[in-house]
Amino acid sequence: MKITAGNMHFRELNEQIRACPDAEIEIDGCLGQRYIGSGLADKTLLVGGIPGNALGAYLDGGTIVTEGNAQDAAGDTMNDGAIIIHGSCGDGAGYAMRGGKIYIHGDVGYRAGIHMKAYRGKLPVLVVGGTAGSFLGEYQAGGVIVVLGLRRPAGTPLTGYFCGTGMHGGKMFLRCPERPEGLPERIRTAEASAADLTEIGGYLDEFCAAFGEDRRELLAERFWVLTPDGENLYRRLYTSV
Repeated sequence: MKITAGNMHFRELNEQIRACPDAEIEIDGCLGQRYIGSGLADKTLLVGGIPGNALGAYLDGGTIVTEGNAQDAAGDTMNDGAIIIHGSCGDGAGYAMRGGKIYIHGDVGYRAGIHMKAYRGKLPVLVVGGTAGSFLGEYQAGGVIVVLGLRRPAGTPLTGYFCGTGMHGGKMFLRCPERPEGLPERIRTAEASAADLTEIGGYLDEFCAAFGEDRRELLAERFWVLTPDGENLYRRLYTSV
């Protein structure tokens, strides 16, 4: 089925998506409608145009693919499924996500992956092809964040300020020639080992398949792994499930 969004109100658009019996839905001419695919469990959405805030919020399965950019809060509190963004993404991508995957070909704004957590066997994954803004992975409690820095202009930082502030679980992988600087004191930084790269190998394969990138090119540059140290005080604020 094909839905032309145009000036349609976001409530009407989402009602049509939920009512459609088709497994795959093409949305054409999207003009910033919010909450597209919110709570979706079993459909594939192909979004043309620019979706608004909270794309795939509470996503519980299925796949959402954009042909270009997405705005703020993509994948907010998502539980499962995949969001594939062929352009860049605004702030707060993957906020509190506890499962599923978000692949962004371009850049991501501030506070991507904050409060990300692994939940009952689920492992959330956020892979950014370009650069990330400040507060990346703030208070990260679980899951995997990867920032690749592809085609990053000279002098452009891979991440903004306060990367990993309050991080107390999960892992962050940064692809850059030199050891990242300016990180919080309670973050451990080590060059990725062969085992580390194997751990994210499947995600890199899916990223490359989605966007036509070369896995060998990705692995030709060094990766650094960021993890919280064992004395991280923020751990005390959370319970494990």
